[in-house]
Amino acid sequence: MISDKINEIINEQINKEFFSGYLYLSMSAYLKELGLFGFSSWLKKQAKEEVEHGLKLFDYLIERNSFVTLKQIKTPEFEFNGIISIFKILEHEKCITESVMKVAKLAEEECDRTTLSFIDWFIDEQVEEEQTVRDIIKRLELFGEDKVSLYLMDKELGERQ
Repeated sequence: MISDKINEIINEQINKEFFSGYLYLSMSAYLKELGLFGFSSWLKKQAKEEVEHGLKLFDYLIERNSFVTLKQIKTPEFEFNGIISIFKILEHEKCITESVMKVAKLAEEECDRTTLSFIDWFIDEQVEEEQTVRDIIKRLELFGEDKVSLYLMDKELGERQ
């Protein structure tokens, strides 16, 4: 069994991952309303991935004979103001990365090598997610108001598997 501190911080991370799923779903719905179906699809898949991260943490606690404490997921409060505002989710991803790093730090302090090894996957995943969002932002800023570029990018993101 893992320590109470590790249990608590992983339960908090589960909630954050599920909240991320909610946040991305709300963004997906907004973009679908705008007619940006590829961006909407990309975010919906991202939402599913975030929920899967939460479930991975959920399963880890159970496998370690620990307790899962599901808490209320807050409503995403995000002001949508066009496509570029959506991808300011980079700040949200940075917060999630920081949160995952806190889990790793606590695991180090508690000499919990199993949790430290487990959480390394999440650290790698966060690096990848931040970079993906950065790349999307760069392209959106580069293209500006160009509708053809936005259309092509929408089409490309819609092809995400």
